[in-house]
Amino acid sequence: MTATPPVFLDVDGSRIAVRHGTGAAPGIVWLGGYKSDMLGTKAQTLSDWAEQEGRAFLRHDYSGHGESGGAFADGTISKWLSQSLAVFRHFATGKQVLVGSSMGAWIALRMVQELRKAGDASVVGLVLLAPAPDFTSELVEPGLTEARKRDLAQKGFFEEPSDYSAEPYIYTRALIEDGRDNRVMTGPIDTHCPVHILQGLADADVPASHALKLVSLLPADDVTLSLIPDGDHRLSRPQDLDMLVRAVAAMAQRGS
Repeated sequence: MTATPPVFLDVDGSRIAVRHGTGAAPGIVWLGGYKSDMLGTKAQTLSDWAEQEGRAFLRHDYSGHGESGGAFADGTISKWLSQSLAVFRHFATGKQVLVGSSMGAWIALRMVQELRKAGDASVVGLVLLAPAPDFTSELVEPGLTEARKRDLAQKGFFEEPSDYSAEPYIYTRALIEDGRDNRVMTGPIDTHCPVHILQGLADADVPASHALKLVSLLPADDVTLSLIPDGDHRLSRPQDLDMLVRAVAAMAQRGS
């Protein structure tokens, strides 16, 4: 199926590609992972489900991702957060459920903080898949070899082979330094809404222990953790997608 063309929103000079299906609230807002795009399997599955349900669905590509403008290597958590907030504020109306995959879960948690700070209580639920909040400081920095540290110091970035793409992942010094300023796992996290986390126990990229640590920091809210024994980081098998849809449907029902 050919995707309908996106619309574009200018955010601080970056041309951000957006797809927005109108419909009932709570709407669903998809936040993709590092180097993912909004036409991926999980996002498309949710888009199809939302269309069938007559429910609003909003997704976008961060700068340097998918159909958006800008260079991937220029991206930081602050920049991608700012773009996500701009898209949310421009397109989303009424109650919303944020669905964040991997890095998108970090963006979702930061969005809730920033929206709440601005007096916006429209987020009524979070569904987080293989959540990777603070991944730069919690997962990348502890694994830095001397060679990677040298590359960061001399070149400003290091490359790592990707299991999901022919092109390597690039981690920049700016991304890592900015990540420290956006950490959420430094103390209790108050989302003011229910949270459902889906985590594969066979995830080689974000260990289940990271999801368990996140759960321990969400003491004030209703948290469900679903562990998938043979689930990997992508959680894109038919049974994973079915679980995702059921989790999002239940969260939307709760938020109605």
